[in-house]
Amino acid sequence: MIRFLTAAFLSLLLLVSVGCVSSSAPGTPDTANKLLSREFEKRPRGRIGSYATLTLGTYFLDPDQLGTHGYSFSLSEKNGIVYTCKAGHIDTYHLRDAADWTAYLAGKTLRHLVKNETEFSFKLKEDSMCFVQLSYPENWQTLRQEDKEAIAYDVSIRLGQSLAYTMSTWHEILTWFGYKCTGIFPEFPSAFSWEDTYSNLLGTYVGAMALRDTQHPFNQAVSLAISSELERLYVQPGSVARRASNQVKRLWFSGDLPFLVDVKKRNFNIGLDDGFVTPCLVPSLRECAGVQAQPYPVPNVELLRKYGFSARFEIEPREWERDKILSIVYPDKKTRKNRIEPARQFGVIMAAIRKQAEERYGPDVACSSNGQEQALTPHVDKTR
Repeated sequence: MIRFLTAAFLSLLLLVSVGCVSSSAPGTPDTANKLLSREFEKRPRGRIGSYATLTLGTYFLDPDQLGTHGYSFSLSEKNGIVYTCKAGHIDTYHLRDAADWTAYLAGKTLRHLVKNETEFSFKLKEDSMCFVQLSYPENWQTLRQEDKEAIAYDVSIRLGQSLAYTMSTWHEILTWFGYKCTGIFPEFPSAFSWEDTYSNLLGTYVGAMALRDTQHPFNQAVSLAISSELERLYVQPGSVARRASNQVKRLWFSGDLPFLVDVKKRNFNIGLDDGFVTPCLVPSLRECAGVQAQPYPVPNVELLRKYGFSARFEIEPREWERDKILSIVYPDKKTRKNRIEPARQFGVIMAAIRKQAEERYGPDVACSSNGQEQALTPHVDKTR
C-alpha cells in the first residue's frame, strides 16, 4: 500500500511539474475508413511525462519495456526515457502524445475534406485555438471518387503531422513564457528541454507510419513503428540512458526533485533554418562512439502542393501568457493582432526565446547544429 501511494504521489508530482496531459503512396478507401473511425473523434488521452534527468520519478526504460500503445487506454503501455545513439534521449510520453495527436488531427482534417469544407478550427491541449484554411485543386470536383478518397487520405495525414508538430512547438513556447497547466507548478524547465523537440517530431512520423499501416490496428501499428524507429536510431538499454543523464548532471541540468530541476541545455532547433531538427547527443558516450546525429525533416504543408492543395493556419492564444508572446510578434500595441501565423512568425518568437536563454544560461545553452555536443561549462545565472 505504501509503495502504491508513493508511486501515485510521484506520478502527481510529475504531472504537475512536467506537463499536461516516411511517405508512401496515398491510402485506400479501407485505410480511410480506419482514420474516420470513432476512436479518432475524441481527443487523445493525457500521459505523465518526465525529464531526461536523474530526478526523482524518472524511469529509464529498456526498448523491450515499452508495452503496447494505447490511444485511449492501455494497461501495458509504459513510458519514460530511452536513449538512442543517433537521436539522444527520447521521451516516450512526448513521442506517443504527438503520434496520437497526428491521428486525431488527420481524422479531423479528413472529415472536413470529404465535405469539401475550406475552414475548420480546433482547441489545442491548452486554451489556444487553431484556425485552418484549405484550398483545393481546380479539378477536385471532376476527379474519380476513388482518386479523391486516396488523395484526401494522404493530404490528411500530411496535414495532421504538420498540425501536431506545430501544436507541440506551441506548447513549448507557452511553457517558456510561464504557462502552467495546473495553474500552480511551473513548467519552465521542460520548455524546449534537450529531448522534447525531437521526441515531438519523431512522434508525428510514428503516427503517420501507423496510419499508413494497412495490416495492423492503430495501437499495434504505433507500437511497431516505435520499435522500428528506435531500432533505426540505435536504441540502447535503460542502463545506458541513465548513465547518459548522469554524465551531464550539473552541466545540462541540476536538481533532484522534478519540481526543483533546472534544465540548462535546450534544443531550440524547430526546423526553421533548413527544414530539419537535429537531436542533442550526450558527448563521449562509449556505446555510441563514432555515431552521427540523425536529423528528421519537419512536416511541411508545402508537400500538399503535389496534389494542388494548400493550407494555412493561425493560432489564437487565450492563455495568461498571450500578451508576452503577442508583444514580440506585434511590438506596436496599437496595431497588435490576436492571432499568430506559425509559418511566418515562429521565427521571431524563437529568436526572442534564444536571446533570453543565452542571457540566463550562457552562449552554450542551445544544442549544436550537428548534434555533437560539448558538455556545458558551469554558468552563473545572472537573471535571478
